Order: sequence, then C-alpha cells, then structure tokens
Amino acid sequence: MKFQVGDKVLVLHSEEEGEVVDIINNKMVMVDVRGVKFPAYIDQLDFPYFKRFTENKNIAPAKKPKKYIDEVPREKQAPKDRTDTGIWITFIPVVDTDEFGDEVVEDLKIHLVNQTGQAYKFEYSFDYFGDPDFELVNQVNPYQDFYIHDMPFENMNDSPSFNFVFSLLHPDKKKADSYETSLKLKPKQVFSRIQEIRQKGEATFSYKILDQYPDRQVEEKLDISMLNNSGYKVYSASSARQHLEPAKYELDLHIEKLSSDYKGFSNFEILTLQLQA
Repeated sequence: MKFQVGDKVLVLHSEEEGEVVDIINNKMVMVDVRGVKFPAYIDQLDFPYFKRFTENKNIAPAKKPKKYIDEVPREKQAPKDRTDTGIWITFIPVVDTDEFGDEVVEDLKIHLVNQTGQAYKFEYSFDYFGDPDFELVNQVNPYQDFYIHDMPFENMNDSPSFNFVFSLLHPDKKKADSYETSLKLKPKQVFSRIQEIRQKGEATFSYKILDQYPDRQVEEKLDISMLNNSGYKVYSASSARQHLEPAKYELDLHIEKLSSDYKGFSNFEILTLQLQA
C-alpha cells in the first residue's frame, strides 16, 4: 500500500491537501480535506512534498508584513452540500484481489448519511433471517454521515435486514414521536448496483430510507351534535350504566324447576303450582 493512515496527500484533480483517515482496500482510501471525508482511488492522490519543493525552489522568501490578530481572516470551511434530500444508508464496497488476479468484494462498509437540516436520534438493529446480529443507539447531526459497521459481502445470501427507528433530537409537538423503517436487500439487487458504480467510476451506492420526517397524526373527534339534534340520547361512557333499563327477570315455569317431588302431581296441581310461582 502506497499510503498509510495519517499520511498527508495531494488530491491531483483539485490540488488540495488532505489526510488519509482510513484504508478501504488496496486501491482506495478515505481522505479528509478540511473536514470533508470522501473515498478516493490512490492513483488520484500523491504526496504533497514534491509539489511544495518545486513551488518553493529558487524563490527567495518575501518579507511578510505584520498582521495583528484582528486582521487575520477566519479559516474558510470547505463548502458542503446543503440540499435536503432525506436520510440515506450508503454502502462502500471493500475490494480485494484474489489468487487469480480478479477483483472481488470482501466487505461492505455501511454509513448513515443525514442530508437534512434536522438532527436525529436513531436506534439501529441489523439481523440475518430475522435473528439479531448487531444493535446501536446514537445520533446523527445535520448534513453529516455516521459510520455504522462492516458487513461481510458473502453474508448477502442470508437475507440481511437494516432496521431503523428515528426520532427528533429536539422534539417538536407538530411532529411524530418516532418513525420506523427498514431496508431488505437481495443479492441480485446489490450485484447490479456494484456493477453500475464500477461502470460510472463511483465508490458508493445508496438507498433512501427517510424522505421527510412525518407530522403528528391528529386524532379525529366524533361530532355527536348531529345525533343529539336528531333526537338520539347520547351519554358519556362513565355514566352510561345509569341510563340503562333495569334487567328483566325471567322465571322458568317448568315443573322440574319448581318442585323436586312432582311425579305424583296431577295436571291441576302442576298448573296451580305454576300460577303461584
């Protein structure tokens, strides 16, 4: 590997200097340029020392005028895309070379990307065939990404499921208490996306899991005024028992229910006993 974590590098197409913060595979690294992290191929990077040397060669250092603290400009932050497009789950394929020289995907690095102006708390669970494998509770800030974990690529055949429960970091009475969503991927679907990004020369593929955080559902109240106006009697549930008609008492007049010794009774005696009940 040409670079190591912590190396200062020069991005050739923009001539910006950054730092290697992670090794993705033998062809790609994660670079941090003034707070913005992005994957880059190593053939698009170089060490900045030669550039510094050639720029400074045979140039006499000029005397710099004195600057006072109130004249020093603030450091400019690298511009970030502030377009609200929702929350995404992003996959970075980690590629290696097998014994035949073919490139194979070993792992998938999974990131949660919050491309909104709202901060969220999230509960994440990851499972195979419905069996929990990994859980995480954390938060993601506006327009930031959050590294979650790695998944072996060979486990794509085990029906992986990525499950999230989002809630607002700063609660809003007009918004829902939480929002649940999940993503289930099929191997054929992922293979197709990997081939697509290879053809485009891209390093990641993503799926949107939240477009807009939902509003709170307002419970509809039943308007009973129309029933009252139509002559129906409407009572509250707590006092409904008071307005019920008394239960009717039913008496079983079968002779076997009225007397246990009825076998010697005549019809007249049976009728008399029933009338007296």
